[in-house]
Amino acid sequence: MTGAIARRALLTGSLVALALGGSSPRADEPVTVTVTIKDHRFTPSEVHVPAGKPSVLDLHNEDATAEEFDSKALKIEKVIAGGKSGTVRLRPLEKGRYPFVGEYHEQTAQGVVVAD
Repeated sequence: MTGAIARRALLTGSLVALALGGSSPRADEPVTVTVTIKDHRFTPSEVHVPAGKPSVLDLHNEDATAEEFDSKALKIEKVIAGGKSGTVRLRPLEKGRYPFVGEYHEQTAQGVVVAD
């Protein structure tokens, strides 16, 4: 009888947890931030991610031509074809500012990842 009671308690607890917030992301799941490339500019140009946690940048290139997301500080280079999307996975970052550019249009395509 003790096993049946324990199973019921576990099931009840699981249902309560699901009802109270089971659909929210787990704490260890990466935070995803959408960044759009349009008119050779990044929007938003300042991207905030939580320090110490992995993050994902979901890049959407609305321009007709390719752009390369390039960051020496993050040690990342990723070409996104015109009209296409791609993702950049960021390792857990220490608090700070990490600049990036669109290598093909450095004069206008500039931004920074801020880990805070």
